[in-house]
Amino acid sequence: MPEAVNPLPGVPLCEQPFAATYFPPDTTDPVVREVARDLHEKGYAVLSFPDQEFAAVAARVMCSLQDSFDLTDWRNGGGSLRVQDAWKTNTDVRRLAANERILEILGAVYGRPAFPFQTLNFPVGTEQHVHTDAVHFSSMPERWMCGVWVALEDIHADAGPLVYYPGSHRWPVYVNEHVGHVHRGATDQSVFEPMWRRLIEVHGTHPERLVVPAGTALIWAANLLHGGDAHCNRSRTRWSQVTHYYFEDCAYYTPMNSDPALGSIRFREPIDIRTGQSVRNTYRGEPVDRVYIQSVDPDARARRAGAQRKLSDMLGWLRKSLTGRTN
Repeated sequence: MPEAVNPLPGVPLCEQPFAATYFPPDTTDPVVREVARDLHEKGYAVLSFPDQEFAAVAARVMCSLQDSFDLTDWRNGGGSLRVQDAWKTNTDVRRLAANERILEILGAVYGRPAFPFQTLNFPVGTEQHVHTDAVHFSSMPERWMCGVWVALEDIHADAGPLVYYPGSHRWPVYVNEHVGHVHRGATDQSVFEPMWRRLIEVHGTHPERLVVPAGTALIWAANLLHGGDAHCNRSRTRWSQVTHYYFEDCAYYTPMNSDPALGSIRFREPIDIRTGQSVRNTYRGEPVDRVYIQSVDPDARARRAGAQRKLSDMLGWLRKSLTGRTN
């Protein structure tokens, strides 16, 4: 769509107030139109994963990854199980992540080409506290990120299904500055969790759970509140794959580890799973200077601050030493 007819080129088409005007029924692919409508209204869209060989692909993924997990330990109270970025060694994981039809749909409903940058594979429910991906993966402009979850097997209600809050994607994107947090060393999403619980209470939003057959996919917007329900029956598995996608012509960063007002930004240089190559940070077509990216990196800033403190201490000691000699 020409930029001249889009008054908000920095906002995904499906998240704009006038989203419906971009997907007229007489010219729009019906699947694209339905996904765009659902993402706009609810923040998620459910569809059948578009791979005719999905059952065989899913079976191979589960078989090849099963030895990566200690299900016995998990059933005895162990922590969450996941494998990140199995696409690097598993062609079937990569195949699901780089599905051309999914990329076509995402590009159409968002208004920019999408690319997959991370995969997560789970044999069981995560039981993860509800959260928005916008604190973990974000972009400038914001909201140019989404996730696609796909069930590799039939999902049972007792197996910790995905849980999400329809409409929560429309809430403001809250980051460190809004919850009174400054990133110092390690930060995790727990600093946001009281705020998310309070938002659910105030909005009176009720959760939905995704109990679906194998091959069902869920696309969700960056700011949709979602997590993992309680895995009540630990004899059941809940095999699934998540792929996270960014969109072209953005600067990519981690808000949870950033404080822009203090000159601290944890930029990302995501890898396009299709090519294995990193994607350059850009802003309205202009590349973001890599020297700048390095200069505002929180770890680099911490090292510089430490060096400055060391130098200051040394100068203080030297002044005291010289003062003592002259007295």
